[in-house]
Amino acid sequence: MPSSRNRWIVLASVALAIVVPGAWLLARDAGSDNPSIVATVTRGDFASIVTTAGELRARKFVQIQGPANAQQAEAYQMKISTIVPEGTVVKEGDVVAELDRSSLAAKMAEVALALTKAEAQYEQAMLDSTLNLSKAREEMRTMELQLEEKRLAQEQSVYEAPTVKRQAEIDLEKATRALAQAKVDYKTKTEQAQAKMREVGADQDRQRNRLGIVRDVMAGFTIKAPTSGMVIYVKEWNGRKKTAGSQINPWDPTVATLPDLTQMESITYVNEIDVRKISAGQPVVISLDADPSKRIQGKVESVANVGEQRPNADAKVFEVKVLVQDADTTLRPGMTTSNAVETLVLKDVLFVPLEAVVNEDGVSYVHERAGSGVRRLEVETGAMNDDEVVITRGVTEGMRLLLSPPSAEMRSIETVRLPGSGDVAPTRGGDSARPAQPIPVRPDSARRDSATTNATSNAAGARPPVAPRKG
Repeated sequence: MPSSRNRWIVLASVALAIVVPGAWLLARDAGSDNPSIVATVTRGDFASIVTTAGELRARKFVQIQGPANAQQAEAYQMKISTIVPEGTVVKEGDVVAELDRSSLAAKMAEVALALTKAEAQYEQAMLDSTLNLSKAREEMRTMELQLEEKRLAQEQSVYEAPTVKRQAEIDLEKATRALAQAKVDYKTKTEQAQAKMREVGADQDRQRNRLGIVRDVMAGFTIKAPTSGMVIYVKEWNGRKKTAGSQINPWDPTVATLPDLTQMESITYVNEIDVRKISAGQPVVISLDADPSKRIQGKVESVANVGEQRPNADAKVFEVKVLVQDADTTLRPGMTTSNAVETLVLKDVLFVPLEAVVNEDGVSYVHERAGSGVRRLEVETGAMNDDEVVITRGVTEGMRLLLSPPSAEMRSIETVRLPGSGDVAPTRGGDSARPAQPIPVRPDSARRDSATTNATSNAAGARPPVAPRKG
């Protein structure tokens, strides 16, 4: 008997050792929530924000350009030899950059040679014209004398035989006609000489003008500031800044700019998924990478209608201009900005973390923590942002929701459907219930704003009647 009593005492002690700690653990789990796995339905203002990186630039600026008439001088590629450092404050007339003159020196020598040739041709044509016209005038003078001789011979032939008289008349007529033709030929030769002189003169003037243009362009290779300001480099088509060694051309002669720092804007590019959320006039909070603590107010000024392919980018993006509304003398063109565009604001709505909502066969659910148990509630979702989603029906403020679906051992849980969704009465999942899938959390650049028109009117929602739990 004593041994039997001792055996029962040992068994009772072991049972107590197992049951009491388990009950304590259950009581602890029922009375406290781990914030890493449970969230509370919150009521308040909900905002959808699209954040993009941008770059500051001045809305108004003066361009510092290369020499004018570079195309007429056939200077199609001009290399920047030296340029002042970016950010240098210059005064009007200060030298900003120097261009390499070697490419234009050969062109100047070529044009100078062509001008020399044209001047020689002009002088040669002038000498030829003078000589030809002088010879023609001498021939006309000779013809006039011959005509006088023929006239005297004709006067003397009145006493001669009729044949001699007739011959004298014929000779006089020939001399008269020859002199008249010589005068016409002289006039033609004069006009011909004038045309030749105009031709060679035009070529001479053209070469002289070319040389003047080349000289002016060569002088313009020393680029000076048209006004006072801070020098800011411009970017080429590939996004690189024009510095020493870069090329400029007659179609894009800008070397640098002198911006007006009192009016700034942030240029950003938004992907084609988020651009439909953005429109002109939306408020923007601008922060600077150089000073993350600073917050500057702005607003969307314009959104491009056509997308473009940016360098080193796979997707199409749309240019968005954000006007900086707060004047700040510390802002500089080229500063990197972070632009938080407020695309949607809903007042007094219920929202939960995205991780708390799961989707099963196109139906959204949340899992409520009720004491030590769990219920699955069907819900209707509204707008969402990067972290949270609005619940328009199915929950009430203060509910405790699981941030991940229950484990496979807890599939047989109570399910409450929304009124009018087809399955009003609560059901139990049992073995036929499919494991709930978390609602997909899209990356920042691909999350869509799914706001609906009834998001505000049914923001609070009504918690559906809960059937009495079994057992």
